[in-house]
Amino acid sequence: MDNRNVRPEDMERITTPALAKAFIEDQIEYIKEQVGDKKVLLALSGGVDSSVVAAMLIKAIGDQLVCVHVNHGLLRKGEPEQVIKVFREELGANLIYVDAVDRFLDKLAGVTDPEEKRHIIGSEFIEVFAEEARKLDGIEFLAQGTIWPDILESEAGIKAHHNAGGLPEDLKFELVEPVRILFKDEVRIVGKELGLPDNMVYRQPFPGPGLGVRCPGAITRDRLEAVRESDAILREEFAKNGLEGKVWQYFTVVPDFKSTGVTDGKRTFNWPCIIRAINTTDVMEVTVEHLPAELIDHLVSRITTEVAGINRVLIDYTPKPPATVEYE
Repeated sequence: MDNRNVRPEDMERITTPALAKAFIEDQIEYIKEQVGDKKVLLALSGGVDSSVVAAMLIKAIGDQLVCVHVNHGLLRKGEPEQVIKVFREELGANLIYVDAVDRFLDKLAGVTDPEEKRHIIGSEFIEVFAEEARKLDGIEFLAQGTIWPDILESEAGIKAHHNAGGLPEDLKFELVEPVRILFKDEVRIVGKELGLPDNMVYRQPFPGPGLGVRCPGAITRDRLEAVRESDAILREEFAKNGLEGKVWQYFTVVPDFKSTGVTDGKRTFNWPCIIRAINTTDVMEVTVEHLPAELIDHLVSRITTEVAGINRVLIDYTPKPPATVEYE
């Protein structure tokens, strides 16, 4: 590969373990050449792209890689624990875990505007990450999980590319982007070849602001917990019913309004939980997955009895257009 920053027009799509292995070997050689004996910093979210980049860099440069995992309180149930287990315990990564839950949720308290919420989450993440970076010596490189669609979309002006430009002036890093020329499906095959667990490699798309966009209105800790717990039940039931991997994305939303209900003969005044399950190929148009009636009944029963603060379950059957994937 002459220019490793641009996907060659004749590049064969990575569809097999053998092609993934060849790509990994090629990238490892290039990473070693690029980085030498210097240190590399990576914001490790636990998402597919950053996880694959982390696994590849660990293979290439070992503890020259410093991973920072920021728990902002908006992750799904079990995700911070999985990042620690897979990367620190199994892969031996040099991992810094930052518990910033209170910091993020305190800043978000009372904020209802979706754009303002996104801005707070994004800028606070950069601030926390920059604080950790300043504590470290000898970091000259910043690794990112940039993939080829990111490049194409930024060139087309569809979205700003999430590169190092967001970091404060005093932090100047050279970028390391080992999966930059890959499409998402190729990244997953490479991740599988690197030995990452299936539930990380085949993880559903997850928004940058996390569960913050599934807790419409001002985020409160109790409502956020209701989103997290109902989402965990939904994922568990989809796995049990053979829908995991067959449905593109499924999640719960807990909006900021309450309605009356009855539990154990007593009146309740609690939130509804909305279930959304969708399929798409390009995210421009989205169709709805119609769930079996028995599964819906079971989900309603589990969510209303197991999740504190929920007394109704609603199903969102709206395609895109007119609705978007997420609520905010």
